Amino acid sequence: MQHFDVIIVFVVIAFILISLYKELMGAAFTFFIAVMTLGVFGILTPSEILAGFANEQVAVIIMLLLLGDAIRQTSVIEIFFARIFPVSSTYKSFLLRMMLWVGGFSAFLNNTPLVAVMMPYVHQWSKRNNVPSSKLLIPLSYAAILGGCVTLIGTSTNLIVGGMVNDQDIIPGMRQLEMFDFFWVGFPMLILGFLYLYFFSYRLLPNRTTVIDVFKESERTYLVEAEVRNQSSLIGKVLKDVDIKGKYGLLVVEICRGKEIFQIREGNFVLEEGDLLRFAGDHTNIARLLADTSDLVVPSVGMMSKLKRSQIVEIVISHNSSLISKQVKDIYFRGNYDSALLAVHRNGERIKGAIDDLKLKAGDVLLLLAGDNFTSHIQNQIDFYVISRVKELRKPERYKIWALFGGTLLAIFLAAVKLVPLFLGLLIVLAMINLLKVVSAKDLPKSIDYNLGVIIALSLALGTAMMKTGVADMIANFVISVFLPFGRVSLLIGIYLITSVLAAYITNKAAVAILFPISVTAAKNLGFDPMPFVLVVSFAAAANFITPIGYQTNLMVYGPGGYNFKDFFKIGFPLTILYMIVTVTILSLMYF
Repeated sequence: MQHFDVIIVFVVIAFILISLYKELMGAAFTFFIAVMTLGVFGILTPSEILAGFANEQVAVIIMLLLLGDAIRQTSVIEIFFARIFPVSSTYKSFLLRMMLWVGGFSAFLNNTPLVAVMMPYVHQWSKRNNVPSSKLLIPLSYAAILGGCVTLIGTSTNLIVGGMVNDQDIIPGMRQLEMFDFFWVGFPMLILGFLYLYFFSYRLLPNRTTVIDVFKESERTYLVEAEVRNQSSLIGKVLKDVDIKGKYGLLVVEICRGKEIFQIREGNFVLEEGDLLRFAGDHTNIARLLADTSDLVVPSVGMMSKLKRSQIVEIVISHNSSLISKQVKDIYFRGNYDSALLAVHRNGERIKGAIDDLKLKAGDVLLLLAGDNFTSHIQNQIDFYVISRVKELRKPERYKIWALFGGTLLAIFLAAVKLVPLFLGLLIVLAMINLLKVVSAKDLPKSIDYNLGVIIALSLALGTAMMKTGVADMIANFVISVFLPFGRVSLLIGIYLITSVLAAYITNKAAVAILFPISVTAAKNLGFDPMPFVLVVSFAAAANFITPIGYQTNLMVYGPGGYNFKDFFKIGFPLTILYMIVTVTILSLMYF
C-alpha cells in the first residue's frame, strides 16, 4: 500500500506541474483537485487537508492584503508618489528614485498595489521626457521584488515558507522564522540589484512604443483653469523657470490677470498671487493637479475640494441637451448635479477665453468633479451622458491616515521585537480602522485574495503528504546524490536552481509547495541546520526575474511594457545568477 501511495503522490505532483505550465486550469483549482485526490486515496486525512486553513501565516497574509488595499483606497501613497517623482529630470535619477522608494515600501507593504499605483507615473514621466516606458517598467517590477525579499512580510512567498516552518509536523523543533531572518541576504541584494539595474537597464531593455503610449497620444486634450493661491511657492517666479509641465504634466496656454490675458511666448512672465493659468492636458494630469493644491487651486471646485469622497467623471453633451448654447457660468453644476466643472474638450477646435464664458455645444466633453449624490441627480436627465469614471478621490481625516499607517508600522515593529505577535497586532489594526471608518467595512473584504489563501493552505497539505509517504525523502536523497559530492555549497546551489526554474515557469507558490519538504528533508537526512535550506527555497522562489509569469508584478508590466519572454530573460537571467551567488555565499558563511 505504501508503494501505491508513493505512486499517487508522484502522479499528483506531475499533474500540478503540467496543469500550471500548460495553464489547463487556475492554480487554486489545480491544487484543490490534487489535494482532494490525496484525500480520496486516504493519503491525507480530512484534518490534515484542513489544517492549513488554520495556519497563522495564512491569516497574516490575508490581513496584510486587507491593510494594503486600505492604504491604496486612501490615495495617500498616490499623493506621495505624485510629489516625489515629477521633479526627476533624467532617466537615471528617476530610475534611482523609483527603485529606492518602491523597494523600501515593498519590504513592509504588499508590492502588487505599489506597482499598480506607480505604473501611471512611469508612463507619464516617460511621455514627458521622451523615454520609452519599456525602459522603466521591468525595473519597477524588479525593485518591488528585491524589496519584498528583505523581510518576512515583504512577499507572500516568504510568509508561505513561514507558515510551513510553523507546521511542526514538517520540521519538528525548528524555531519560527522572524521578521528579519531574510535581511542578511535580502538587503545586500537590494543594493546590488539596484546597482545592476541602474547601470544596465537602459542598455539591456528594449526600446518599444507600447499600446498605452499610443493610447496616451490619442487622449482628449482638455482646457482647465487653475489659480495661483496665496502663499504659493510660484509667486514671484518667472514662468520659464518653473517646471509646471514636469510637476503636473500640463501645458500653459495663457495667463489671465484681472481683465488682461497674456499669451505665453517666451515665458518671461513673473507670476503673482491670483493669476489664473489656463492649461491644456489630459484627464490624468488634471486629476494630479486637483490632488496637489500646494501651489495651484481649481477655482470652480470651491467647497467640493473638501469632500471626503468624490470622483472625476467624463460626460458628453447630448444633441437634445438643454445645456446647448448656455454659458458655463449660467449652469449651476453644484446644485443641479452635485458636481463641479473641471475642464472642457471640444474636438478639433481650440477653446478661447474663459471657461465660464464658454457656450456649450452638442458633443462637448466635460470633466466633472462629482460628489456622492451625482448618480442620483442624473438618473432622469438627458442633457449629457457619462462616458467614463476616471478616478475616485478619497480624503480621510489626518488622524485616520495616522491610525492606518502608524498602526500598521507599530504592529510590524512590535512583532519584530517579539512583544506582540504579528497576527494579533494586525488584527487590532484592522479592528481600529473599521471602528474609525477609515475605509468602508463592506468594501474591505472585496480585496481578499481567496485563491491565494486556498493555494497556501493546500500547499501545506501537499507538503504533509510528501513527508508522510516518503516522497520528499526519495527526491531529497536523489538531489543529495547529485549535488553533495561537490560539497554543501553545491547542494544549496542545486536546490536554488531547481526552485528558481519551477518558480519561473510554473508559479513561485507551486515551487515552494514542492521544493520545501524536499529541501528540509535533505537537511534532516544529512544532520544539517535546516534554516539555510528553508531560506534558499524562499529566496529562489521569491526572487523571480527571468519570466513574466513567475511573479505577479512581472505579469503586471508584461503587456503595458510591450515586452516578450526574451526581454525578461535578457535582463533577468544575470540578476538571477547574481542573486543565487550572493544567497548561497551568505547562507554558507552564516550556517555552515
